[in-house]
Amino acid sequence: MLIPKRVKRRRQHRGRMKGSAQKGNVIAYGEYGLVAEECAWIKSNQIEAARIAMTRFIKRGGQVWIDIFPHKPITKKPAETRMGSGKGSVEYWVAVVKPGRVLFEMAGVPEDVAREAMRLASHKLPVKCKFVKKEAAVPAANTTEGGEG
Repeated sequence: MLIPKRVKRRRQHRGRMKGSAQKGNVIAYGEYGLVAEECAWIKSNQIEAARIAMTRFIKRGGQVWIDIFPHKPITKKPAETRMGSGKGSVEYWVAVVKPGRVLFEMAGVPEDVAREAMRLASHKLPVKCKFVKKEAAVPAANTTEGGEG
């Protein structure tokens, strides 16, 4: 499972998830991607389950990139504990995901195989996801570098 090697501060506030993803919203490495359509906290074990589902389906052909990492610690106090006496200990780590965030990327496999692998992975995640393809860079027509004055 993914967890940070070391952290400066072990406990964080919960924060709030509003708006859409400003970073990590384009396919950077592969040809196909799985994009989140809603806000959520995705646990490290859910990320790992999705990764395993994808790699098993593509039978270790192609390449898979995980574009999210669980940086946020979630704490929990033990059951039947009295109020007070500080914040609880860290139970698990989550990645904060907003709409438009690319979760996984894939390359080196046909589109139908990638689509099915991403579908299997999306069933392991607590968010609605959609399959996207990388847009080919279209050169701008009839533009010049220097200004013709």
